[in-house]
Amino acid sequence: MGQLRQITRAVRVTRLAPSPTGALHLGNARTFVLNWLLARRRGWRVVLRIEDLDGPRTKRGADRGLIKDLQWLGLDWDDGPVYQSARGGLYRRAIEKLIDDRFAYACVCTRKEVESAASAPHAEDGAAVYPGTCRARYKSLTEAQAASGRPPAVRVRVPDGPAGVVAWDDGFRGRQEIDAARQLGDFVIAKADGTPAYQLAVVVDDADMGVTDVVRGDDLVESTPRQVLLYRALGLSDRIPRYTHLPLVVGADRRRLAKRHGDTRLSWYRERGVAPERILALLARWSGIQLQARSADGIGARELLEAFQLDRLPAEPAVFTADDDRWLLEAGRSQ
Repeated sequence: MGQLRQITRAVRVTRLAPSPTGALHLGNARTFVLNWLLARRRGWRVVLRIEDLDGPRTKRGADRGLIKDLQWLGLDWDDGPVYQSARGGLYRRAIEKLIDDRFAYACVCTRKEVESAASAPHAEDGAAVYPGTCRARYKSLTEAQAASGRPPAVRVRVPDGPAGVVAWDDGFRGRQEIDAARQLGDFVIAKADGTPAYQLAVVVDDADMGVTDVVRGDDLVESTPRQVLLYRALGLSDRIPRYTHLPLVVGADRRRLAKRHGDTRLSWYRERGVAPERILALLARWSGIQLQARSADGIGARELLEAFQLDRLPAEPAVFTADDDRWLLEAGRSQ
């Protein structure tokens, strides 16, 4: 990992990191806006990173749409866009280091085999925790493929006992602690086709880009112990960022905002004449931001800087309702 540049921790850095697997909707827009507001209020640098490693789900041209949506909302950044798909060499070197240092190993288990393992415990979300079947089975990736006839994935060896317990002070949720060995298990850092997994790629990128503050939705809380363990295994403990996990936007059924709740894409509203200031006013209302009467129907991103305070953000998820949708579209019809 000697290729990672040295950073000055006095300069705080965050990243906006959309994935071009679809269009930006109201839920992930709120997370990006709150991240940007924190950064600009606190004087952080902002990096735009396009996380485009999920080949089968990446949509052609979606990156340009994401960038257009962020700019339409009035957000800006100091560096980027940087594309993960152009950074394969860094990921490969990190994976090789983890294997050489025996922090990672070849695994030929299929998802079905992991799920059906009689001894496999399950995480809180119901997913099977990997039972360690391949931990000591093969000495190398080559041996694993020759013996099994399958291209192997690569898993990180999560330490047992106290070393596998990760605690951190979350910027919004406060003190957090997760027993990664018991609750999460050994996790994949490279897929069988060689593609780096999300957990590995974001750690390498954040370390390389000098990211000191990660602000994201609280659906990624369980990514934090995995990523902290990777920082430690790569010898980058001094670069572990501060994590801030924000509540999501959900539908009236209290499930994460998705297509089942209707079309909530920013581009859909934009095409119907809804102004970005109207969108931002709704996001502000969801985020505990007190707006003056003159701004209640629309406000710009720069104006929000004066009103935003993280400690006023509600701890509960924001709920997108049919009334919210009607309120947005009323403005579009009046144009």
